[in-house]
Amino acid sequence: METMEKLDSKSLMALEDKYGAHNYHPLPVVLAKGEGVHVWDVEGKKYYDFLSAYSAVNQGHCHPKIVGAMMEQAQTLTLTSRAFYNDALGVYEQYASEFFGFDKMLPMNTGAEAVETAIKLCRKWAYEVKGINENQAKIIVCENNFHGRTTTIISFSNDPVANKNFGPYTGGFIRIPYNDLDALEQALKQENVAGFLVEPIQGEAGVYVPSEGYLSSAAQMCKDNNVLFIADEVQTGIARTGEILACDHENVKPDVLILGKALSGGVYPVSAVLANDPIMMVIKPGQHGSTFGGNPIAAKVAIAALEVVKEERLAENAQKLGELFRAKMNEIIAKTDLVNAVRGKGLLNAILINDTEDSSTAWDICVAMKENGLLAKPTHGNIIRFAPPLVMTEEQLLDCVGIIEKTLLEFKK
Repeated sequence: METMEKLDSKSLMALEDKYGAHNYHPLPVVLAKGEGVHVWDVEGKKYYDFLSAYSAVNQGHCHPKIVGAMMEQAQTLTLTSRAFYNDALGVYEQYASEFFGFDKMLPMNTGAEAVETAIKLCRKWAYEVKGINENQAKIIVCENNFHGRTTTIISFSNDPVANKNFGPYTGGFIRIPYNDLDALEQALKQENVAGFLVEPIQGEAGVYVPSEGYLSSAAQMCKDNNVLFIADEVQTGIARTGEILACDHENVKPDVLILGKALSGGVYPVSAVLANDPIMMVIKPGQHGSTFGGNPIAAKVAIAALEVVKEERLAENAQKLGELFRAKMNEIIAKTDLVNAVRGKGLLNAILINDTEDSSTAWDICVAMKENGLLAKPTHGNIIRFAPPLVMTEEQLLDCVGIIEKTLLEFKK
């Protein structure tokens, strides 16, 4: 095959439009290189990345330790399936289980797969340990949740974009308002409740941080009712919010922990579900699995990714820079009527644009920021999420704040 000529951004976007399914609406920038907190487009323009692939590249783009672990393993053994043991998986399972403080880990590839795994685990536990009659188990979820886009998960979404015309839907879920302990208390009174699946901070909903004490109270209520507290930390976990897990802010130990994204530092699909033996041991051979889950590359990559978080004190950096970022954003908000508020924890933050959800203002601001050298993306129409890699320095953060301020103060609808 002849070497393809190097295409420009416009041509590459046209190719995706013609040959790719239209299930995404990306910002008009075509990236070709990433290193640390920066990415470069096809034409060579440099940008700050303020999305981090939805928090998958917490450790920065192409971290040499993580990429090195992947390359070394890729030349030795890539995949055995789980039909055989391999020499990397057990070491990874021990490392991750001890790192997060659980008895066992079940390895998968994507965040949505890990959520599905947690749902199956919860239901199996409900029938075989709690004693709920088969097919009667219910799992409580929250409004405006985002746990993925599989058929089961969209069945309990209230986002019409995610679920309209994808039915019939899977039953067995009770949906309650987020950050509402009274609603949780009422739901827990229903018969056959097995679990409560919740994001410690709702990322996709616009970085909605619940009231202080919500998670700890919810976890205690679940414990009192013999219901599993299942934390989806796919986006909030692995140092993003200023602690290793967002649940750590309230000293909450979930019964089931769901991880993905930054578990690999963004170089490979790696996800996991962690739980203690009384829960995890209900899954027997053949009852759940994945050909690629727990493959040797994933195992080596995940260990390296977690080591980087610890060695480079990324949680502490996220905590410190997050406080600085929100303080600076509040100073900017005082100078413009374009932004209503900033909210977040650690380096997972969002600004609320003073406009309706169906307006294009947030999108247009993101396009303007792109022109000024910073990449971010709107969520829910009028909210812009800011989540840079956690390896960012204070100097770089202040540079980014300058770009955001310049863009907001210059912006005209």
